[in-house]
Order: sequence, then structure tokens, then C-alpha cells
Amino acid sequence: MSTLPAERLESSAPVLSMRGVSKHFGAVAALTDIELDVHAGEVVALVGDNGAGKSTLVKILSGVHPQDAGTVTFDGKDVTIHSPVDAINLGIATVFQDLALCDNLTVVDNLFLGRELAPWRLNEVEMEVQSWKLLRQLSAKIPSVRIAVASLSGGQRQTVAIARSLLGSPKLIILDEPTAALGVEQTAEVLNLVERLRENGLAVIMISHNMQDVQAVSDRVAVLRLGRNNGTFRMKDVSTDDLIAAITGATDNVVTQRAAQTGAAGAGGKPGVPPEAPAEDRQPAAGTDEGSEQ
Repeated sequence: MSTLPAERLESSAPVLSMRGVSKHFGAVAALTDIELDVHAGEVVALVGDNGAGKSTLVKILSGVHPQDAGTVTFDGKDVTIHSPVDAINLGIATVFQDLALCDNLTVVDNLFLGRELAPWRLNEVEMEVQSWKLLRQLSAKIPSVRIAVASLSGGQRQTVAIARSLLGSPKLIILDEPTAALGVEQTAEVLNLVERLRENGLAVIMISHNMQDVQAVSDRVAVLRLGRNNGTFRMKDVSTDDLIAAITGATDNVVTQRAAQTGAAGAGGKPGVPPEAPAEDRQPAAGTDEGSEQ
């Protein structure tokens, strides 16, 4: 359940708004006219097949790649994200699939890596206190902040990575495949973390291929197909079959409608209406006198 009713979420200004965002790599169009809104206290699942453009969209928001066209509005202001530092300063935190943790360092060392509290020397006590505060916000099951990350389970490592992203007090957190390669118990632990982020009023984008995970925690689902929007659904109003159909293009959708209109217009027919076959090419229906030999 979302912390805010759906009506309030839709009426309030989104934390993140993308309009007409496109990205090309040479002749390859990775993203075309992408539109996406994410509100505070909302989990939006971003789904799509391999090559749909999910990773490119995340890299645009995290400052790895600049968009070629379109606008990104964050917290009510049009922004241009030139680098990961810009993204962090704006309040956008990204937890990538590989987590980027140092196995040989302790939990507290990983949390403050590159952000050490050290005016003259490391303030070990304060870093440990803040580490426990972050972990308690997530109701994390970490035995100690002084143990090496290498001794933690997959779910606990994901917890450390998410806790590290909260250090800068972000307004939007992007989770890239947070439950990939995790067992059942660890997956449940991570999904609880996602719900905790929503309860704390953060906007969350979760990329996942697992439809069960998407159904478990998301408020809305945005589908990408071939680098384009292929539908945004409220989770309570859509089934798994509908989502899979949108991901694979098995149903009539924005992409197929546009292709059909273009093809029909090129053939001289009405947009969206396939041209009728010539009379000599029509096949009689099965079971009729015309199609059966007496």
C-alpha cells in the first residue's frame, strides 16, 4: 500500500518528470520521446525486455549519459545532469545491480567510502552512530557495522548499498534489479526495504524483470519497448498477462498502432484500417458452399 492515496499522488507535482527525452548512440536510437513521472512516496517499476532502454534511462538520470533531446524536471525545476556528482547534489541516488561494494572493508567503511567524517582525523565514533541510524531507518538485519561486507548475505549487501544511497538525503532512489540472484528469503528482505523507502516519503524507481516483485511493491508500472513508452499502468488495475503482453508487444499498443497507421497511409488506405484484399485473392470461408466441393 502506498503512504498516499492514488488521487493525492496524481494531483501533486511529481518529484521527477521526463518529457520527450531521447538518446542516440550513432545511428542507434536507444530512447525516443520518453515520458515518465514519479511522485514522492511512490514506487514506479520500470520494466521491459533486454534492449528496451531501461539502462540508458537510468544512466541519464544518474549523470552517466546526457540526453540528446527533451527535458528533465526535478523537484519543480528543469535540470541538466552533466555528471554523477550533479545527480547526487540534486538528490538522485542510484543503486546499481553490481552494488559497487568493497568486500574487504567493513559496513561502516563502505557506507562512508569517499564521504568520511574527517576534519583532522577519522571520526570513527560518529560514523558508526550514523551508520546504525541509517540501518534502523530500513529496519535492517545487520549483526554489526564492524564486520566485513564479504561475510554478509546477498540481501544484507543490498541493504548496505541502499543505506549508503541515503547518506545524501536524496528525494529519488533508483534501484537497478535489486532482487537479482537472491534467494526467496533475501528477496523478501529487499522488498521490505523498498516499502520502507516509500513509507519514508521517497520517490523510488525500481527496475526489475521479476513480475512477482513488481506486483508486490510497485504503485505504478512503466513499460518500455524498443526505446519507447509502451504504457503506464496502475498496479491494482493490471494483470501479469497484461504487463507481459505490453513488454513483448503481443497486444495492440502505441508502438503497433503507429506502425499500422504509417503502413496504411503509405498504401493509400485510411490510417489504422488495413486495406481490403482484391476479390480474386479472397479465400472463401471454411464450411461455405463456395469453398467446398459437392
